[in-house]
Amino acid sequence: MEKWMVAARKADFNRLAEKFSISPVLARIIVNRGIRTDEEFQQYLYGNLESLRDGRSMKDMDRGLELLCRAVAENQLICIASDFDVDGVFSGYILWRGIRQAGGRAYVTAPDRIQEGYGLNERIVREAHSRGAGCILTCDNGIAAMDAVAMAKELGMTVIVTDHHEIVYRSETDADGNEKKIYQLPDADAVIDPKREDCAYPFKGLCGAGVAFKLVEQLYEACGVAKSEFYELLPFAAIATVADVMDLVDENRIIVKYGLHRLAKISHPGLQALIRHCGLNKDYISAYHVGFVIGPCFNAAGRLSTAEMAARLLQTEDREEAEHLAAELVDLNQSRKEMTVLGYERAVKMIEKRRMQDDKIIVLCLEDCHESLVGIIAGRLKEKYHRPVIVGTEAEGVIKASGRSIEAYNMYEGLSGCRDLFLRFGGHAMAAGLSLKRENLETLRRHLNDNCPLTEADLMPVIHIDVPMPLDYISEGFIQELDLLEPFGKGNRKPVFAERHFKVLRASVIGKNHNVLKMMVQNDSGISMEALYFGDLPAFDACVEAGWGPEGRNRMYSGRMSPVDLAFTYYPSMNEFGGRRTLQIIIQNFQRIPR
Repeated sequence: MEKWMVAARKADFNRLAEKFSISPVLARIIVNRGIRTDEEFQQYLYGNLESLRDGRSMKDMDRGLELLCRAVAENQLICIASDFDVDGVFSGYILWRGIRQAGGRAYVTAPDRIQEGYGLNERIVREAHSRGAGCILTCDNGIAAMDAVAMAKELGMTVIVTDHHEIVYRSETDADGNEKKIYQLPDADAVIDPKREDCAYPFKGLCGAGVAFKLVEQLYEACGVAKSEFYELLPFAAIATVADVMDLVDENRIIVKYGLHRLAKISHPGLQALIRHCGLNKDYISAYHVGFVIGPCFNAAGRLSTAEMAARLLQTEDREEAEHLAAELVDLNQSRKEMTVLGYERAVKMIEKRRMQDDKIIVLCLEDCHESLVGIIAGRLKEKYHRPVIVGTEAEGVIKASGRSIEAYNMYEGLSGCRDLFLRFGGHAMAAGLSLKRENLETLRRHLNDNCPLTEADLMPVIHIDVPMPLDYISEGFIQELDLLEPFGKGNRKPVFAERHFKVLRASVIGKNHNVLKMMVQNDSGISMEALYFGDLPAFDACVEAGWGPEGRNRMYSGRMSPVDLAFTYYPSMNEFGGRRTLQIIIQNFQRIPR
């Protein structure tokens, strides 16, 4: 069951429409995104590269820039310590390219996901020192690397931390019983992280590559590198922002919007090769393509191999090598997808067999599952069952697990209540990583469920509808106007429209895998339109058959109108085929309506 809710934010939509030359419907959608003032509307619709903020207002930016410029001027070897995911790989590349463009020397390294885990570590520091590096520059990590930073300082190296993760803190209770957070920073020479409590930078939502992007902007300005060279880095910051699932608001929206525009014209050998091997149209790369096609290929390297392969694809100028590396990454990602599907299907069988779907929080261990995949599987199970899920896999008596949560449950706080069970633990409200002994797994499951505050209402998926809108309103002009809302993603989701009282006039299953339902639907006003549904076809059939009787499905597929009354949520689009352009809707959710 799903609960459908219509957004009820109020504003003078007609005034906004007139002022910004848009339709009242578009004004309503933008207000639903939390945009209220005229200044915010202007920025949302027409913000450009000149609207990006001055990175010098970040705490320690000036100090970090001074140290980086000194390292470049003294020809020091700079060790760029990145991470193994997309954000780490791309922030490392942005810094590497920026330092080289400024005349410096640098190399990029990252930890091994399985053997070492996240962040700057002793091996990376000792290796940098043995190679003669005078400076360690972190990206997308380092804010929690207290011991590794201390070691680098003891070895006489300069350390500049750039990161975007939450600051480490401990809680203390004062004499009056009030809890206070005591923040702790690594003892680096400069710590650039917009989430620092003492950082005045107004936008806290940059990814690691976004912070690196800001540092390179200052480096280029200090070294006299042309602004056009800085803008060449936009596609790389954009890919990292989308792939790291950052909110596409404020500066992130501008970086992604203009980065994707430039990606269509990019001459970079590695990205060109990967786009080609992924079968994408290089002239139109959307945030969806980045999040679900390009990003996973770069992530696959860190999951199933090492991040070095992904870094090499970005750094190479040899087109033959780029083709080879791109093909390898695509193959790795295909293996990752196949392994994920197998793991997910095994998990579903286990859950259904043991009735674990009745638990408010699902906790399970998958034998013989690659540990880098448990987080992806947990995320898919969360979507299927709409409840928090923790999935682990065992090696030598220790379970390494990842959790994914829903909005109504703070996973970090829930797990903090039983942290004595863990060997390692970290995370935030929506996700967590942990390891524990096998014998503690059932204790963890019982504790979480016995102390879970979730209600049945919390466990019901909510579909947020932007506008109840009849088919009559849809036009090619309106569909073109919706492009002003792009790019879509977290924090700026694609609008959801809805209408009640549809009939299915005819339907057929299409697609290579027979997984798409193509229909002609008609509303109460008699307006007919083509509709596509890419979701759960058996569930749709079950809904329709419920009102048709045993022969219902045959009647639908033979072309007769269904007597079942349906409500749809949808998104309008254009269908271009054989030189003809026709209106259509993409159905996202459906309900049977009682008359």
